[in-house]
Amino acid sequence: MRTETYDLGHHGDREVVPGLVDLAVNVRPTPRWLVAAVAESLTGLASYPDPDAARAATAARHGRPADEVLLTAGAAEAFVLLARALSPRRAVVVHPQFTEPEAALRAAGHEVERVVLSEVDGFVLGPALVPDDADLVVVGNPTNPTSVLHSAPTVAALARPGRVLVVDEAFADTVPGEPESLAGRRDLPGLLVLRSLTKTWGLAGLRIGYALAAPELIRRLESAQPLWAVSTPALAAAVACAAPDARAEEETIAHRIAADRAYLLDRLAALAVEVAAPPRSSFVLVRVPDGVAVRSALRERGFAVRRGDTFPGLGPDHLRLAVREPAVTDAFAAALGEVLA
Repeated sequence: MRTETYDLGHHGDREVVPGLVDLAVNVRPTPRWLVAAVAESLTGLASYPDPDAARAATAARHGRPADEVLLTAGAAEAFVLLARALSPRRAVVVHPQFTEPEAALRAAGHEVERVVLSEVDGFVLGPALVPDDADLVVVGNPTNPTSVLHSAPTVAALARPGRVLVVDEAFADTVPGEPESLAGRRDLPGLLVLRSLTKTWGLAGLRIGYALAAPELIRRLESAQPLWAVSTPALAAAVACAAPDARAEEETIAHRIAADRAYLLDRLAALAVEVAAPPRSSFVLVRVPDGVAVRSALRERGFAVRRGDTFPGLGPDHLRLAVREPAVTDAFAAALGEVLA
């Protein structure tokens, strides 16, 4: 358990300013068909949002009843709802991971313990690392910022009666086939899976995500949510992204990410850059000597990368790199080579 102070409110968008190539934020461009679907919904702005269609479409996507789905204003809102709705005696967050879960719990007055996975072990999750009496456990899969994908049986082993197990799957759709997702599991006690439409579909500005859990847990979260929390355009996006054609395109994008990530890894290997853990998502965590200076020099050359020292368990020599198409990777690798030389 560690309690060092980190800037939990720092996120990748703060690294990016106009004129820099963005390797700090893991969001893809919004496809035109999705922009059109959102634009079409604007004719209904005079009416209050009705989530029923989006809830049903999302539930069908994961083979669950609609009462096991709660639509949220991005996955980040779900962390706030958790902090408001639950009163954990012993809350544990597995790090390194997205910092908003811990930040939301602390802002609501809850004490939080950290289980920090070891870089020496490749940030591998071991269920024995989590205290048996923890009644709230939060883990990411695949994990931001390490890009590690934990096995479904390993994560599922953390579920037990009397515990809420929160699995942040915001990046699950970046992995072809989503092999380790628990989104369809209805047999695990206390399981709450959080998903986001932000990353693959380029909807960071629209704020749309959802929670999947047993009906009683969904009702507890919903009781802490303001009325009409998810806008009509965001609901339209949820319906569109759950359609079969969108699911097929999502899988194609995941395979493209895997190919582009392999290309990035080859370029990093040619520069003898240390990759901190085997990556499986749309970003790669690296360790470089004098990371603060390297990040600054990259900015001077036009590239924004995500600093790692705001994540518990990481330090200033860690940098997170978003996976981009090969042409961007080539330009970045050339700049990084200059900096390291």
